[in-house]
Amino acid sequence: MTIDPRQLLLDMFEAAVGAALPEKCLPPHLPPRPPGRVIVVGAGKAGGAMAKAVEDHWQGPLEGLVVTRYGHGAPSQRIEVVEASHPVPDAAGQEAAKRILAMVNGLSPNDLVLCLISGGGSALLALPADGVTLADKQGINKALLKSGATIAEMNCVRRHLSAIKGGRLAAAAAPARVVTLMISDVPGDDPCVIASGPTVADPTTSADALAILQKYAIAAPANVQAHLGSAGAETLKPGDPRLAGVANVMIATPQMSLEAAAEVAREAGVAPLILANAIEGEARDVALVHAAIARQVHGFGQPSAPPCVLLSGGETTITVRGTGRGGRNAEFLLALAVALDGYPGIYALAADTDGIDGTEDNAGAFIGPDSLARAAEAGVSAKARLANNDGYGFFSAIGDLVITGPTLTNVNDFRAILVLG
Repeated sequence: MTIDPRQLLLDMFEAAVGAALPEKCLPPHLPPRPPGRVIVVGAGKAGGAMAKAVEDHWQGPLEGLVVTRYGHGAPSQRIEVVEASHPVPDAAGQEAAKRILAMVNGLSPNDLVLCLISGGGSALLALPADGVTLADKQGINKALLKSGATIAEMNCVRRHLSAIKGGRLAAAAAPARVVTLMISDVPGDDPCVIASGPTVADPTTSADALAILQKYAIAAPANVQAHLGSAGAETLKPGDPRLAGVANVMIATPQMSLEAAAEVAREAGVAPLILANAIEGEARDVALVHAAIARQVHGFGQPSAPPCVLLSGGETTITVRGTGRGGRNAEFLLALAVALDGYPGIYALAADTDGIDGTEDNAGAFIGPDSLARAAEAGVSAKARLANNDGYGFFSAIGDLVITGPTLTNVNDFRAILVLG
């Protein structure tokens, strides 16, 4: 059996992405036609593709607006697709959110709001609460992104600074029926965290949001602190009657994508081992654990004998201390390469399933046993680049970036470590 490590890893990534494409996973979950109007709204990196999938498979009239990331749009006829900024919100996202909220007001019980939600929606659906400005949200968002906060923590803060998240979109649509189709990009698939849950009850409080800002030493302006200390900051809680007509449906998850990748491995004669679909933590710390497991597989055949591929998903974080370029997948892989230090027979790919690692133009990168040696020949120090958070620069220098362009879906990070005998 001959295995091309790079190609097999790329094939697994392609399968993981393919399992979460809206054209495949959305149509089976479309609800029945209502007697009244159908309003389609939504936000996320998969928003444009989700809107197109609805248009292609919906029988009957519909209208609406969906906001997605710049460069992630898809052609549509009846549903307007607006592009806005991610991960830091901008005025385009604010205006789109304002229009979406207006669209769902004044509906009747005979009407249906079909809400399309995917990862990235928190930044894209940016409508600050009264007393909070877009500049406030931008500043806090940037600080959270650099702090090492988890996605659940970041979205707790975002919900309590918003006029549309934390169930507020669904409340505005009442008494219309609301069906939300979700593509999960968060560890644990908590619907409250995906895009900060615009149609979902929120068990967290504004006091929790304040505690998160304090935990990461983020200095919020006085008006933001005042807002978080007021009753108006509270989101809709479980049991709120305004959410009685809401159905939140998960149509794609990280686990589904990992299972699709595992099947590709089996067909190639490689044993897949799914470690977890919801791994969190500092990217370089997660890399150390993965490196240790890979060495155990190679050296002792535990917990699986080679050839074996270790698969994992989730969302790591980076506490930014350097001035380099690169997202969390490049950071993970660079830390993994340093930890393995040229260990034979181990190859890996890590990439974001949306096709964009952080804010760069790559989805992720690839490493092999010769990565550090090739870098050294090019005069590039892996340890120095890691210290400077410059994973992108490292992999660009040795030609091992994985570039796909926007995939128009998002089930978070994909990691595959191939261990050959």
